[in-house]
Amino acid sequence: MANLGNMYGPKFTFLGIPECDLEDASTYAGADVIIVGAPIDSGTTHRSGAKMGPQAIRAGDYLPHDSTRPHMSMRVDALNELKIFDAGDLEMPGADLVASLKVLESATEKISRAGAIPVVLGGDHSIASADVAGIAQHRGMGKISMIHFDAHADTGTDQWGALVGHGTPMRRLIDTGAVRGDRFLQLGLRGYWPDDATLKWMRDQGMRSYEMTEIHHRGLKEVLDESFATLTNECDGVFLSVDIDVVDPGMAPGTGTPEPGGMTSRELLEAVRRICLELPIVGMDIVEVAPAYDSSDITAILANRVVLEALSAITLRKKGGTYSPVRNLLDR
Repeated sequence: MANLGNMYGPKFTFLGIPECDLEDASTYAGADVIIVGAPIDSGTTHRSGAKMGPQAIRAGDYLPHDSTRPHMSMRVDALNELKIFDAGDLEMPGADLVASLKVLESATEKISRAGAIPVVLGGDHSIASADVAGIAQHRGMGKISMIHFDAHADTGTDQWGALVGHGTPMRRLIDTGAVRGDRFLQLGLRGYWPDDATLKWMRDQGMRSYEMTEIHHRGLKEVLDESFATLTNECDGVFLSVDIDVVDPGMAPGTGTPEPGGMTSRELLEAVRRICLELPIVGMDIVEVAPAYDSSDITAILANRVVLEALSAITLRKKGGTYSPVRNLLDR
């Protein structure tokens, strides 16, 4: 489980938070959250480049990297109020995706057993088959539910003959029993895949997949209300997986498989805030940020804010606080 600092480019942490070494438990004793990079994109099927995502997400902010970020509306400062460390990037050589994913699985299991929430910066979405599996090794197979934001279902049987890749991780998690199919929810699907056979398999597993059109017509609040009842039923914790391509490419162009017609950045941030405030989050990943295709860093900045929004909501939940989006900001 080699730690390289940052695998690509200069070494720095997420917004200046303290670093830790996963090989030395004393460096993350008492941690609430541990951020770790998974810089690999050999699971991609179209444009590669997501291996540069962790570096871009860490850097994606116009404010000083000073380990403080007071949230304007929730009135918390996660980077100060939680004990958060950055473990740097895991050694994930692109020549061996299977071996790299085992490294990640081992890392998230270690973080979970230490009592912390792993927040994984991807990387392509193949990493979900590993980071969730690692937590399940600790918390119990089938004891974690999953909420998955994505334009694509990622439930393929294989990827050109390979069982691992960014088009297959959700099927792997269900096939291995790490996550129950009837406790697996997807939001934001659209476009021209998967095919009928794959959709039938998903239905047979009891999955619930909200197409972007359904979310638009019913409203995101109603969809989340319905989702939460399922996610907390007979499961001890929730894993949040965010593929940045769930957002419309007009607002998040820096990704490998852009699909028109997605969420707005505001909708995603509001959903992440509510999920992490109302549900017992045990892990999270943010994936498929490919900086080479970005415009003015807007995708990296959004991914950075997804992480911050999650951390802020987790902080407020831990404090037992409440949040109302319709109250006067100055009266909160």
